[in-house]
Amino acid sequence: MLSYRKKRVRYEIQVPLTSLIDIVFMLLIYFLLTTNFMVEQGIDVNLPNAEASAPQTRQEVTVYIDRTGDVYLGDVKIEFNDLFDRLTQRIKENPQRLVVIKADRSVMIDRAVQVMDMARAAGAKQLFLATERKN
Repeated sequence: MLSYRKKRVRYEIQVPLTSLIDIVFMLLIYFLLTTNFMVEQGIDVNLPNAEASAPQTRQEVTVYIDRTGDVYLGDVKIEFNDLFDRLTQRIKENPQRLVVIKADRSVMIDRAVQVMDMARAAGAKQLFLATERKN
């Protein structure tokens, strides 16, 4: 009597990739949501430290004062006498804009106060003096 054996079908072992891909995407989303992508651009200014400082996220006009007392509106160096006219133009475009003054910590306080007075006279409703968080 001849008996024929049936060939057994061999199953290959497969790793379930669907759940692994889901976990990787969840981790990617987690890290994207918790990572802070704030990039400071502009003039190299050494800001003073403060205990209670928070990053600003609204549309702003930034005035830099470097250690030599030169004034920059955004990235453009301007004469101190032209600052009032330029600030007035920018504030008229959007009256709710923040005016942020980033003065180097070695600058005399008189220069920073002059810029603050000029921004108020130009119509700035919200005026901030930028600081760095103390470590």
